[in-house]
Amino acid sequence: MDKSFEPTRIESTWYARWEASGAFRPSGQGEPYCILLPPPNVTGTLHMGHAFQQTVMDMLVRYHRMRGFNTLWQVGTDHAGIATQKIVENQLAAEDKTRHDLGRDAFVERVWQWKEASGSTITNQMRRIGAAADWSRERFTMDEGLSAAVRKVFIDWYRAGLIYRGNRLVNWDPVLGTAVSDLEVNNVERDGHLWSIRYMTTDGAESVVVATTRPETMLGDVAVAVHPEDERYAHLVGKTLKLPLTDREIPVIADDYVDKDFGTGCVKITPAHDFNDYAIGQRHQLPPITIFTLDAKVNDNAPPKYRGLDRYDARKAVLADLEALGLLVEAKPHKLQVPVSQRSDAVIEPMLTDQWFVDLTSDVQKDGRPGGRKAITQPALDAVRNGDIKFVPENWATTYTQWLDNIQDWCISRQLWWGHRIPAWYDEAGNIFVGEDEADARASAGTAPVGALRQDDDVLDTWFSSALWPFSTLGWPANGPVKNERGEIVANWEQDQIFLPSAVLVTGFDIIFFWVARMVMATKYFTGRIPFREVYINAIVRDAEGQKMSKSKGNTLDPLDLIDGIALEPLVEKSTRSLLIPQVRAKVEKRIRKDYPDGIPAIGTDALRFTFAALASYSRTINFDIKRAEGYKAFCNKLWNAARFVLMNLPEGAIAAPAGAPVTEAERWILTRLKQTLGEVEQHFVSYRFDLLAQALYEFVWNEYCDWFLELSKPALNGDDTAAATSARHTLLVVLESVLRALHPVIPFITEEVWASVAPMLGLGEGSLMQRPWPRAEDIVADDAATAEIEWFKNVLSGVRKIRSEMNISPGKTIPLLLAGGDAGDRARVAKFAAQIAFLARTEAPWWIEAGAAEPAAAAAVVGTLRVLIPLAGLIDLGAEKTRLAKEIARIEVEIRKCEGKLGNASFVANAPAEVVAQERQRVADWNSTLGALREQAQKLG
Repeated sequence: MDKSFEPTRIESTWYARWEASGAFRPSGQGEPYCILLPPPNVTGTLHMGHAFQQTVMDMLVRYHRMRGFNTLWQVGTDHAGIATQKIVENQLAAEDKTRHDLGRDAFVERVWQWKEASGSTITNQMRRIGAAADWSRERFTMDEGLSAAVRKVFIDWYRAGLIYRGNRLVNWDPVLGTAVSDLEVNNVERDGHLWSIRYMTTDGAESVVVATTRPETMLGDVAVAVHPEDERYAHLVGKTLKLPLTDREIPVIADDYVDKDFGTGCVKITPAHDFNDYAIGQRHQLPPITIFTLDAKVNDNAPPKYRGLDRYDARKAVLADLEALGLLVEAKPHKLQVPVSQRSDAVIEPMLTDQWFVDLTSDVQKDGRPGGRKAITQPALDAVRNGDIKFVPENWATTYTQWLDNIQDWCISRQLWWGHRIPAWYDEAGNIFVGEDEADARASAGTAPVGALRQDDDVLDTWFSSALWPFSTLGWPANGPVKNERGEIVANWEQDQIFLPSAVLVTGFDIIFFWVARMVMATKYFTGRIPFREVYINAIVRDAEGQKMSKSKGNTLDPLDLIDGIALEPLVEKSTRSLLIPQVRAKVEKRIRKDYPDGIPAIGTDALRFTFAALASYSRTINFDIKRAEGYKAFCNKLWNAARFVLMNLPEGAIAAPAGAPVTEAERWILTRLKQTLGEVEQHFVSYRFDLLAQALYEFVWNEYCDWFLELSKPALNGDDTAAATSARHTLLVVLESVLRALHPVIPFITEEVWASVAPMLGLGEGSLMQRPWPRAEDIVADDAATAEIEWFKNVLSGVRKIRSEMNISPGKTIPLLLAGGDAGDRARVAKFAAQIAFLARTEAPWWIEAGAAEPAAAAAVVGTLRVLIPLAGLIDLGAEKTRLAKEIARIEVEIRKCEGKLGNASFVANAPAEVVAQERQRVADWNSTLGALREQAQKLG
């Protein structure tokens, strides 16, 4: 092994070997275990959320592969309709062209060219973080096989009456010219105004005042609503008002939606441009009036004066005219939640358009067939409510079911060119024909089309194709092998459906509605199976202060910059590259220079992965602190150096296993602790508590193996007992090799590199650590008696070392050691471990102070009823020892209060496992015993 751990060299070497050897493919043996990668956008690059989520998936995949499961990590990318189309349109804009200059076919071909050239960025970055994914089965949501699945699902649902075309209100992006989903809309707080406008009754005798943040939409008002129990306006219900600036009259209606205590208690109703108003309009059968074109200009439904104006120019004109007429009552500042498109930054306009929808709300269709709620929504609800699918943490199940209980029909059409084009055609009379292609559409229709057919221009929502991911990636609906564009087999439904359902879906809470629920719907409907057994909702990564990571704040981190390191000036340039506002740019640069004065040091992939594991609790967010990542780099160095120490203390050639049990108690103790640690780790994998898993492995490797067992082995390694030395060397190797296997799912690169040096010493025949089985706790023999002995020995050594440290006694100075109190067991242990205590604690041979004999002034450590004493004379300042004892007494008093607080809590005693309660009671007893001995020692010192 090299003298120092160099991550860069190791990582590039091992990943290439793993992938080339086919190590990531299913073995074909064992129980199936599958994880689906949430397909990242083909436009994407790896960010901290991706790296965290994919580390979690990779740990699970590597762990189950080592346990003998037939493991598949199904990966691929999403075509990301809007985002990808926008990138290519921006490229065209730089050439002073639009997609319309190219035409649909040429534009789509241009997008495919971009995808082939740039679309593998994120998958190559995934390799950098060690993703053990089966790249031979990589899919793309517009692969021919997946496109065939999309067409079949659309056609089958349409023919079952579960997809329909209708004129409905949708989120409309006027810049992109398409409907967008709620997920693609951010509600942004902005400064605005609340304008109060007077509407006169038709007879001019009275008036009402309404308040609005969007006065231009009044041109599309169809009513004013009041609460049915609002006595102020009861006499006006059923009468009409004159809509200002128009020649229209609108009714006053009563609806429970109105809050009579908010504002004036009067609400203007504009069904064509507000979702709540649309629902009211439906209830009262009010015809909606659209007043905007699809590019957000005023249309011909408005008075001539406003036609053609942009919506914000129309606002200014409307306000000026209202003020001139004396109808503008008040204008006051108001904080608004404005819906903004993620893709274009345009303000979203609710717009009535013709769109395709999946029925998710009707129980029965007009012809008696099951409606969408019964056929699609209810089975998805039942799958979670009956426990077939479990959420981790379980509270997210409530989020899932509440949304499905209140679901609306799903708008699946998008006005784009890039995506799955809707397989529907229209004849000259407007009749709809659906099929695989035009010929199939004609053949499947009950009537002949009138004239020529034209295909629908729209494409399907990206979430429509990704909803099929659990089964379309496995080859459904093809009857045989599915090949990619290179002719390689990537799936075969007949064989691969063993991976459905997958074991667990690892994803974020923000797409429970848009993706998780829809996968359950589609998979249940088309395969009769659930798509996955568990859904682990991972936390969102924030910065060290808990702030959301954003480019405008300058607090985003590129995972690859953490892995490889980056100097300050390139980091500043990278962080401010896309910031156009000078003030923001200056603020971000100042923050970067303050937080990273020397840039970001390289920590390597393993340290980054261990950091993610250590942070992965059940919390909703995690705060990523680069200092913690640097700490886990130190952990990797510790492991490396420990391995070098072990290998340097071995003779040439393989170390044969000694006959019989390990010779020394230290060996039997470390094996018992290994068994306990592996048991904990296995349980934490089951419960997805990766933070506890990382903590257990960290403490075992750092504290018990490196800090204790390497030390406890030295007497045997340096002694005259050949059998003890041979046994200690073998156990050092065996435990190290087992630890490397246990750590491999978390830190795969360093463990593989170290294992390559360890394996020959144990005569192991596998060519890679990835081929080794998981080290099972049940294969290790525990020795509780040896463990008790060594824990006693550790406490004695720790007591001496703590006094040395706190009293600033040189580590190399040999000091006297006195013992007092204790019982027969303590005397036997002292006799047994005397040589080791003297060797490891750097003391003279310990000697006993008999009961009743005078004791010299001494610093004391307490182990049960045994007092371990270091005389003060010539070594320790009496006052300093009194201060040290006082601090230790105060610390133990705090620990006792903590334990007593738990035991005084009736709920804890009643609900905690009996062994946990018993453990707390034993801790109180042990602490009180120690406290008594320390107080006695303090009294002796005066």
